[in-house]
Amino acid sequence: MSAPSDMTDGFGRTVNYLRLSVTDRCNLRCLYCSSPDVRFIPHGDILRYEELIQLVDLAHSLGIGKIRLTGGEPLARRNFLFLLESIMARHPDIDLRLTTNGVLLPGKAAVMKELGVGAINISLDALNPETFERITGRDEFRAVRKAIDEVLAQGPRLKINAVGLKGVNDGELKHFLNFAMEHPVDVRFIEFMPMGGQTVWSPESYWSADEILADAARMVELSPEASGKRDGPARMFRLAGGKGRFGVISPMSNHFCDSCNRLRITPDGRLRTCLFSDREYRLRPLLRNPKLGLEAARRVLLLALARKPRGYELLKLRQARDPAALKRMSAIGG
Repeated sequence: MSAPSDMTDGFGRTVNYLRLSVTDRCNLRCLYCSSPDVRFIPHGDILRYEELIQLVDLAHSLGIGKIRLTGGEPLARRNFLFLLESIMARHPDIDLRLTTNGVLLPGKAAVMKELGVGAINISLDALNPETFERITGRDEFRAVRKAIDEVLAQGPRLKINAVGLKGVNDGELKHFLNFAMEHPVDVRFIEFMPMGGQTVWSPESYWSADEILADAARMVELSPEASGKRDGPARMFRLAGGKGRFGVISPMSNHFCDSCNRLRITPDGRLRTCLFSDREYRLRPLLRNPKLGLEAARRVLLLALARKPRGYELLKLRQARDPAALKRMSAIGG
């Protein structure tokens, strides 16, 4: 590995985490993410596996030690396990993680652990099958629950992420708390963000992290982790007498911009230095140009890093009902 470059941005934040989206396709149609007229990225514009591996090589050479593969739904991409195997064969020291909706995960947990995947995040907004179908548009809850049971039994480490939707899944909070009481899992509720030009976000559906915590505290005794230490962007709490933990992620109400340590690359190879910034840097044309290639991509990445903004300053400039970003989340990388 080449000597790491200085991965510090203009605000003194050290970036050591890359979220790499492998597809914008998804097998669910979640009401807060999808729309009937959604347009997917043309297949020819999606990064090839060899290009994704090149970007992992680049990130690793710059000292980025944590890679999360996301989508869309990453397991919906054909031969996805080949990508996992290739990354870990080249860089066994990378902290490789996966975010998935879990529908296609059954039967793969043990293989992923063997390949070296360190943790799996399952996006799940309801433990009630009817509510699950209402949110996702699909009757797939049993497959997701099977995947959860397999990961709990075989590894890797598991986190469950739920988007909090007032009037939709606020009645699920008690079920999730009970699940965290009974299993060694982190359950984290994320504030609903207005993502995409056709977002269904509204003040009426917004359930703030402080409201979620207050509601949870009426159901179970919560104890903050020592020194208020964050688990990435999450504020985590122990549950009295429970095996797991509960947490909230508050991108809207309680920003964590000052400690942001991540970059994102979209399925079509656009680098985003901030979720709430629509400024993107096109890496795919560089990778596909034999005269430019990975070295040009490296220079662009470092230039973008120096310009990485603070998202909460961008949010202040938007009107109350404007989207936080013009692209839908699945096209950015969940």
